[in-house]
Amino acid sequence: MNEQQVQINIELDDKTAEGIYSNFVLINHSPAEFVIDFTKILPGVQKARISARIIMTPQHAKSLLIALQDNIEKYETSFGTIKIVGEPIQEPMGFRVDSKNRPS
Repeated sequence: MNEQQVQINIELDDKTAEGIYSNFVLINHSPAEFVIDFTKILPGVQKARISARIIMTPQHAKSLLIALQDNIEKYETSFGTIKIVGEPIQEPMGFRVDSKNRPS
């Protein structure tokens, strides 16, 4: 089977190119779709307004997951591990004892 490669031209207008900052994401799903709501939580503010909503099929959501995992791995290879605030420390604390040089 000979598959032809399709080229898609993607346009980006100036307003969309500015982007939307988000530091909080809500994700819901049904059997047919995933709904991803992006918002920002600000200190001292009790309300948050959804600034963007993305609706996608489960297959596209899984493709997004794979693409994000790939990009995070590439980022961490270049810039180091991304630390998440509040995540338990994975590194051992205290003194490290080398068993080869331990006194008898």
